[in-house]
Amino acid sequence: MTIAIDCRMLNSSGIGVYLRGCLPWFLKTEHDFLLLGNKNQLQTYVSYSNVKIISCLIKPFSLRELFLFPLKIKRKLNKAQLFYSPFFNLPPVSIPVFTTIHDIIFPDMPQLVSKHGLAVRLFFFRRAHKKSVKIFTVSEFSKSRIEYHLGKTKPVVVTYSAIHPIYLEYRSRLQNIQKSETIVFIGNIKKHKGLNCLLDAFILARKKGLTHKLIIIGEKESFRTKDNLILQKINSIDPDAVSFTGFISDEQLMENLTHASLLVQPSLYEGFCLPPLEAMVLGTHALVSDIPVLKEIYDSFPVTFFRAGDHLDLKNKILKILDKKNNLKISLPEHLVNKYTFQKTSSVILHNLTSS
Repeated sequence: MTIAIDCRMLNSSGIGVYLRGCLPWFLKTEHDFLLLGNKNQLQTYVSYSNVKIISCLIKPFSLRELFLFPLKIKRKLNKAQLFYSPFFNLPPVSIPVFTTIHDIIFPDMPQLVSKHGLAVRLFFFRRAHKKSVKIFTVSEFSKSRIEYHLGKTKPVVVTYSAIHPIYLEYRSRLQNIQKSETIVFIGNIKKHKGLNCLLDAFILARKKGLTHKLIIIGEKESFRTKDNLILQKINSIDPDAVSFTGFISDEQLMENLTHASLLVQPSLYEGFCLPPLEAMVLGTHALVSDIPVLKEIYDSFPVTFFRAGDHLDLKNKILKILDKKNNLKISLPEHLVNKYTFQKTSSVILHNLTSS
């Protein structure tokens, strides 16, 4: 069977990690693959005998994708038996299509976008749902929300996301790690990531004697005018107490996670949420909000939950975990390290693609 895969978001953050994790397992099978995307970004896969690259620089969700998609590329894609997109965008192909919808946050949290922005996103969600034979998603929570907003007329298959193998390789090299007095937050400034709650908790914890530094893995320059409240909170703290890393490499990210005393994930909404898993694999405790999806994903893991949006509870949990009498290192057992893998994820996807 020949399977076409949309790889145009290969180098994006969340979707790219998911796709880069699955692709090697797809390509080890007996099937043939047409990979659509930037040929320079896809050079890693050129050596596979069952791979052909279809060069395409047209942006996902663009008007050109919808109305001016090149006929030459469509013809090449239509030679495959089916088309798989790791996101909810679809070029106008005439073969059966399958999509992954990681979450459906915008209908659930419409305050994140304008009315026009919500309408546009709903158009693409509904279009993907209508055109897809099956939809994949990364948690039972996301499945329930997809079915709520888009209906139950199409099968929704939970595949889960997974940790990238580089974390496991990095973990195998760790020896005698000393924890630093740092707390790590990974994410952006959007409301659902909960940074505002974390800052409130951190300020109170500092007043109670906390000496740890907060490292925000993200770019300060990405703050917009309406984020002045967050900036004001940051500026009210000792300038040496909070830092932004800006863009960092995977190696630097893993180093930050390994040496941190604690990762805090104060999210109000997620589809899966990898940072707590990445932190625990590298021996760092994770303090996470008790939203349904995180309770689902990390139910059997040694995480600490706090009440979502409650900065007082978060402050208390931070202080308790970082108490000098506690052992800050954790050792995740192998069955939990291997609970979410891209080998499992890709196997579920491929089985559903080829058996439909």
